[in-house]
Amino acid sequence: MTQKNERTLVIIPGDGIGPEIIGQASRVVEWFDRHRGLGLDIKERQLGVNVYEKHGTLLQDETLETIQAADATLFGAIGGDGYDDIPRHVRVETGLLSVRRKLAMFANIRPVVAFDALANATSLKPEVVRGTNMIILRELNGGLYFGEPRGVEEIGDGNRRGVNSMVYTTPEIRRVARVGFELAKQRGGHLTSVDKANALEVGQLWREEVMKLGAEEFPDIPLSHLYVDNAMMQVVRDPKQFDVVVTENTFGDIMSDCAAAIAGSLGMLPSASLSDPDEDGNRQAFYEPIHGCAPDIAGQNIANPVGTILSFAMALRHTFNRPEDADLLEQAVGNTLAAGTRTADIAADVTETVSTTGMGDAILDNLDRLAT
Repeated sequence: MTQKNERTLVIIPGDGIGPEIIGQASRVVEWFDRHRGLGLDIKERQLGVNVYEKHGTLLQDETLETIQAADATLFGAIGGDGYDDIPRHVRVETGLLSVRRKLAMFANIRPVVAFDALANATSLKPEVVRGTNMIILRELNGGLYFGEPRGVEEIGDGNRRGVNSMVYTTPEIRRVARVGFELAKQRGGHLTSVDKANALEVGQLWREEVMKLGAEEFPDIPLSHLYVDNAMMQVVRDPKQFDVVVTENTFGDIMSDCAAAIAGSLGMLPSASLSDPDEDGNRQAFYEPIHGCAPDIAGQNIANPVGTILSFAMALRHTFNRPEDADLLEQAVGNTLAAGTRTADIAADVTETVSTTGMGDAILDNLDRLAT
């Protein structure tokens, strides 16, 4: 057993299917804490509609302070029933976007891996997806989601106008591009920068700044550029050509959801949202699956918890500095899928599926086998 390191992990179930998928991920966390000596101080907190109903805010100040003081946060989902009835300013100021912005978690790392066992679970041809192992790096603190001016206004004669602004500065572009170059360097691969430089001035700036940074700091890392419309087509035509992709907030959101088809389901993809390191090398870190709250299946024990469980594997790798444990968990997930264990969203040609709990059981069984 390895040495305990007394790190803090905040676990937030959230809304919709969040409590169900986090429930299985929590079992995995406890397994690693018990069998691998992580020495975690685990704190459960709440964020979402259930908090708003009690306190008039999606996120209490105490919860934000707990997240900020922790080494990492593992999150389920937000939204669902009642979310659209919450005033927009409350959603903007106290929702998930505000957490990312307030903690300066600008780098959203979204791995996309095609498991061989799920080659028939995708709508794409197996020979197209097989072997895909890419990262989509989404800038998380700028662009249309945060740019000003924004809003909806009356313009007369019963008409209205909606405005959102895609805004980026040189420092914002360079800091996320630097993460992209560093990831490509670690993987021994290449970086693809995605923009819309042929139509948007902000895209022109994005491309110019990424090129400058590459020439100045990473001249040995191959760099290519794609317009976002072409990039989306290339993701489904030939995903294996990509290693690390860096792009702005909106493009990254859409592109990674599209890329979920490669893995077979949105339920398969994890993510990590990271800040710049502080003077001690520590980052604010938020780990979550890329899917939403899926209120239509909430409470039915059929949601896929793999993306959430793999998000904890990312925490092991990026925050807790336990790459061997991350590899162990990823292997356990791979072995589970190879044995034919499937939730409904990745069933494909498998006739029997398991529940959310059943998938958690199977992954824990495989962890036990690998640990013996």
